[in-house]
Formats: sequence, structure tokens, C-alpha cells
Amino acid sequence: MIGIIGSGNVGANTAFFLAEKGVDHVTLFDIQDGLAQGKALDMMEAAPIRGYRTVISGTNDPQDGLNADIVIITAGAVRKPGMDRDALFQANKEIIIDYAKKITRPDTRVIIVSEPVDLLTTLFARHSLLPPEQIMGLGGILDATRLRFLIADELGVSMENVAAQVVGRHSDDMIILHDYCCVSGVPVEHFLSRETIDRLFDQTRQAGGLIVELAGRASAYYGPSAVAADLAEAICHDTGRVLSVSRILSGQFGITETALSLPCVINRAGASSILEPRLDDSQIQTLKTSARTIQETLKEDTHA
Repeated sequence: MIGIIGSGNVGANTAFFLAEKGVDHVTLFDIQDGLAQGKALDMMEAAPIRGYRTVISGTNDPQDGLNADIVIITAGAVRKPGMDRDALFQANKEIIIDYAKKITRPDTRVIIVSEPVDLLTTLFARHSLLPPEQIMGLGGILDATRLRFLIADELGVSMENVAAQVVGRHSDDMIILHDYCCVSGVPVEHFLSRETIDRLFDQTRQAGGLIVELAGRASAYYGPSAVAADLAEAICHDTGRVLSVSRILSGQFGITETALSLPCVINRAGASSILEPRLDDSQIQTLKTSARTIQETLKEDTHA
């Protein structure tokens, strides 16, 4: 069973995508009385048309979701126009600490979607008894998904044939690995000029902020929901897929005790092993700077 904490746009759409994929039964929880039950009922009434057999239920008791095999945390504030990530961290940190302490089942795998994801994943790990491989945050996988769309759209090719890899912090200083971007195995520079590639990379860095700006009141949720469902499916089905997720590093590139995105093998254990891509000196320095920024933010915050 998959528990989703938070039944807003991201939580509800994640549940819907999981149902459509037939991954596992889903329990939705929200602190707003009746919201989870209402959305669960609405989605189940769509099941006869959509053809899924997955059961989605809603609850007022958080433990119903926290005792699941996989817990997806989407609760908390979302980005609004003009809101920076530090303000978002202050709004969401106590929620993450609370759930880190409440999840006590030793084999639970946790997926953190709430933002800022690398800070909150690091914070969750600090207050949790779970091993690092069982705590994952969306990050590079979402950025790579956005880049895949942009490359496919630019070339007019199927998105299924586009591969991309993004590592580091889910922010403006994300590291897009040019050498790992390809179309059916052919490096992307065979199809696009350097100027076009740089423009697509910049659009990837700005993608989340652009959605907030355009939507006015809503942060991105279809993309993050789809990615969260995809990651949960990889865990449930023990696929061994390699996905760039944020998890606590254990010495990779000289970084420890900080969550950043690197390619990980995803299976029933969670992000069971970390792969180290080829990075140049500048990229390694960016990665280390991101880790220091996270550590300094948490050090300055007395509640972290």
C-alpha cells in the first residue's frame, strides 16, 4: 500500500497517476477534514470509465498513511510568485520533522515531494531512524523529465527516445550533464547547435519558476505528481531503474550527510546504490557548494 500525506494538487494527482498505472492501493491523508475522502471518492467514481482497479481511499488519521510500504510526502506550502526557497523551507520544515519522527515502520520507503526538496530530504534524514537508501526526494529526475520534453519538442521527436541526466541541487545551480543528453543514443549536439542546447538548459533551470509565474496562484503539480508516481512504481516493482533522486550522500565527490541528486539504482530497497557520473572540476565544485549551502542553512536554523 502507498500512503500519500497531503491531498492537494500534487497528492491527489499522484494518487490518480498511481491508480492509472495500477501500481498499488493508495491511502490519502490531509489535515483538512473531508478533503482526502472527497478526492478519493471522486477518483474512484472515475474508475469505471478509466478502467483502473486500484483502490484509492481517504482518511482523517495520518497513521493510516504512515504505516504504508511507501509514504509520499506532498504536504506543506507551495511556491507562490515572488517566494524564494528559504521562505518555503521555513514554512515546511516543521511538517517534515514531524513526519520524520512519526514514521517508525523500519521497512517504509519515503518519497519527499515537498519543497525545497534537497533541504527537506536532508532534514528528514536527520530526524528519522530510517536508513539513507529508504529516504528519497524528487530532484534531478523531475529536472531531467522537463529537459527531455524540451529537447523532444525542439526536435519534433518522441519523448520516449530522449534521455537526459541532471544532478545536484534542485535549484538554479542544478548540474545538467551535457554528455548524457542524447536522442536514441546519439548525442544531442548532433541535432542541435550549442546556442540552442544552452537555451534549453536555461529553460530547464527556469521551468518551475515559470510555471508559478504563469499560473499565478499554483505551483507545478502535474509534472511532480507524474515523477512521484513513476518513482513509486520503480520501488514497488523492484525494477532496478537508474533515476536521479535526492538522497543522503555517503562520500560521493567528498560529500556526506547531505541530500543531493545523483543517479541511483531504484529497487524494492529504495535508492539502493549511488552511481557517480563523470563530472569536470567545475561541476564537482558546484556540487560541493550546493552541499555547503544546505548544511549552512540547517546549521543556522536552530530547529533543524
